[in-house]
Amino acid sequence: MALEKGLKFKHVFRVTKEHSAKHLGSGDVEVLSTPSMILFMEEACTIVSSKYLPKELTTVGISVNIRHLKAAPVDTDIEIRAELLSVDGKRLTFWVEAWWDGRKIGQGIHERYIVNREDFINKLKSEVKKDVH
Repeated sequence: MALEKGLKFKHVFRVTKEHSAKHLGSGDVEVLSTPSMILFMEEACTIVSSKYLPKELTTVGISVNIRHLKAAPVDTDIEIRAELLSVDGKRLTFWVEAWWDGRKIGQGIHERYIVNREDFINKLKSEVKKDVH
């Protein structure tokens, strides 16, 4: 099986206090923060992508266009539902949704790019060395 348009998947994450808006400073209440919801969406896409790629390849996030629709409390489970909308060379485009207790709490588009892990890190290191000199 390969990463192909139409691939659908789900992944469940537990919302802890560390994921709250109050803890992250993106608000002052104990609810799932927008940054944490996006993290769960990205992580679900990363986990699934890695199942279909050779070990030397990985994906990096390049774009998120997400709407946070409703709040969800701490100490609950969030289900991320996603579908791979397109594979354009190395660019993967996903439709992602976050659900809590039968309610859609977030949705949007997330894009990832397939890279060779070692080449990616080496390129970054060489760019850092150029900036130092």
